[in-house]
Amino acid sequence: MQAAATSYEFLTNGLLGAGIGAGLAIIGAGLGIGLIGRGATEGMARQPEIAGQIQTAAIILAALIEGATFFALIVALMVRGTVNGVLGH
Repeated sequence: MQAAATSYEFLTNGLLGAGIGAGLAIIGAGLGIGLIGRGATEGMARQPEIAGQIQTAAIILAALIEGATFFALIVALMVRGTVNGVLGH
């Protein structure tokens, strides 16, 4: 009986890990997009004649960060679903 309780505790830690992983992915994306915005704004202020090129590059970079974030979030949710399926919740 003790071994079964230990395995369920391990799976519960998987739920905690999935939540922490999803949260860290979102925080990282927010920081990354914020840094891109700051850099793009500074670049446009220094060289207004190429503001369009800077804006285009910033949008592409932000989209790539969003894609990686969605991937990490989906993986965390899949882990959560797998652990919930094993626990029977």
